[in-house]
Amino acid sequence: MSREYWMDAALLPEGWTRNVRVRVSDAGMITALDSQGGGAANPESTVEAGSATSPRPDPIRGIVVPGMPNAHSHAFQRAMAGATEYRLSARDSFWTWRQAMYALANRVEPETLAAVATQLFVEMLKAGYTSVAEFHYVHRRVDGSLYAGDNALWDAISAAADTAGIGLTFLPTLYQASDFGGPPLRRDQARFALQTEEFVRAVEARVNRERLAGPGTLRTGAAFHSLRAVTLDTLREASGQLRSIDATLPVHIHVAEQRREVQSCQQATGRRPIELLLEAGVLSPHWCLIHATHATPAELQGIAAHGATVCVSITTEANLGDGFFDTQRFLKAGGRLCIGSDSQATVSPTEELRWLEYQQRLKCKRRGVLADAHDSHVGTRLWRDAAEHGAQAIGQAVGAIAVGRRADWLVIDPGHPSMAGCAGDAALDHLVFAGASAAIRDVVVAGRWVVKDYRHEHEEATAARFGAAMRELTIPVYTA
Repeated sequence: MSREYWMDAALLPEGWTRNVRVRVSDAGMITALDSQGGGAANPESTVEAGSATSPRPDPIRGIVVPGMPNAHSHAFQRAMAGATEYRLSARDSFWTWRQAMYALANRVEPETLAAVATQLFVEMLKAGYTSVAEFHYVHRRVDGSLYAGDNALWDAISAAADTAGIGLTFLPTLYQASDFGGPPLRRDQARFALQTEEFVRAVEARVNRERLAGPGTLRTGAAFHSLRAVTLDTLREASGQLRSIDATLPVHIHVAEQRREVQSCQQATGRRPIELLLEAGVLSPHWCLIHATHATPAELQGIAAHGATVCVSITTEANLGDGFFDTQRFLKAGGRLCIGSDSQATVSPTEELRWLEYQQRLKCKRRGVLADAHDSHVGTRLWRDAAEHGAQAIGQAVGAIAVGRRADWLVIDPGHPSMAGCAGDAALDHLVFAGASAAIRDVVVAGRWVVKDYRHEHEEATAARFGAAMRELTIPVYTA
């Protein structure tokens, strides 16, 4: 049975609109939308023509914007947030942080992963993420053996998303080597191992189950951890097999995050990692390149020409000392950019977008760098583009309030102090730049209220389980 809503104000693809009537199917998809903006301001005075018994639409009092897709997440790393913020030596870097991450990866069990992921997904919803791409590479038991039957770690992520009510694109990740050239995995990487055939067959089984189940909030894609972890020949072979399963399958890969990574790739192959991907002929609009921090102008042009997305995770990239992504150049080339929370250093789309712009201001010594001719308001441009391109990256029909998209929305409270004095078209400027993320009052996923009046129905029980899991995990000290 469909439901109807009346929005006081909403950001639609054509811009800010008042008095919007929306119909949502039982499956959570938008099936009709009256965006004329000139209708009656009182939804109780309107019924659909010729349908005297049509129910009156439910009023949504506030400013409605598309929910943000989180295009890159490692859920288990939420257990590390704040635990590695100390200096051991002047050599501290991404690579020393990785030791602590591996130590955590070798402690996680299905029960603790479910507790950590559920807490994280509730935090995402309350912050404004309504769907997430989970880039998951912990596949085996602690002793390196496979789980019998269904993979319990994979199921833990799906169960956490279901409990929280967030949309999920699950990305089982191929991880077979410890560095460029294909040397075997180290002992602390043993849980990541999958053979190519078992990887492809596992993805196929999940895709087939989803086809039988019909439309929902779960989508399976695939990922290659990096060109350190998978040889180019294997990537080509597996990519072809995945495309035969689902030609629209979302495929993600970490690439060019660290200078050392780029240099090692050049030494091993004579090419930079993004060069290899471009030459391999695998990129398409269904691919998402994670980070691409150290991309050359020619590489950025090549990514844009293929229609692939790039996902930046500014707070993680800053936390790990990765470097600055050349956002302005990529956007000028027609690039499609989205955001993710990655290591969960911060779980906030507004902070990712704010620092995306601030990085460019610091670099260019100007303001409003990422505004464009379509949107002079920086917050609107950043939010609209990240939502739209995030939807492309995760392979789900989200990211906009439009017919054929899922009803994933945020409702901003115009009465919140952070929104005081806000002009109608500046709502997202306040959300991104003036701390108005605190004004996200309600969150809808697939037409279902998952956060109402600032509260998630499971947040207390979820926090208690998370606390118990954290006491069990006890993040070990890493060494430089």
